[in-house]
Amino acid sequence: MRALLGLVVISIAAQGAVVIDRIAVVVNRHPVKSSDIERDIRLTDFLNRVPFRLDAAAEKAAEERLIDQQIIRQEISSGGYTRATDADAEALLDQIRRDRFGGSDARLRAGLIPYGLTEDQLRAQLLWQLTVLRFINDRFRTGVLISDEDVQKYYDEHRASFREPLAQASASIRSTLEGNQVTQQFESWLTDERKRTAIEYKTGAIQ
Repeated sequence: MRALLGLVVISIAAQGAVVIDRIAVVVNRHPVKSSDIERDIRLTDFLNRVPFRLDAAAEKAAEERLIDQQIIRQEISSGGYTRATDADAEALLDQIRRDRFGGSDARLRAGLIPYGLTEDQLRAQLLWQLTVLRFINDRFRTGVLISDEDVQKYYDEHRASFREPLAQASASIRSTLEGNQVTQQFESWLTDERKRTAIEYKTGAIQ
């Protein structure tokens, strides 16, 4: 029985080959399966507008992303943070449909085919991404404080890239600096959380 603990699903594909979905990594007792990793790669490649490619490097990157996502998911749940809504995800999906597929449902579905994805899978991914962005904003932006001196320093250091005077550029500079601080705080928190998280990698998970 012990040898079967890493197996999640065994099924027969249409071609008669055996498809094995294994547990690739366990994050605080939450299993991440090989199929989760492959789906994450497909979604990431689609959203980044690059051809789908399943190789060791892509699998490793997706595995690490899913570890981070599980840590974030647990924090959102335990902290009672507000999640994005279905309407938020639908609005973003509509934007992608307009910007990349001329507003056509048929073209969107056709665009998903090379990635082996459905519209529902894409919608779920967008809902999760928006939830993460909302969490980051709610969790880390509150403690961000940008002084006038910070704005002046940034303007002086990047003066060549500004055509307008400081008074006109200050709002965009302040927004940039706030975003940088939020990102730094989030990445620092995530690094610390990973150190406190029980992460167990399974060997030979990706088939």
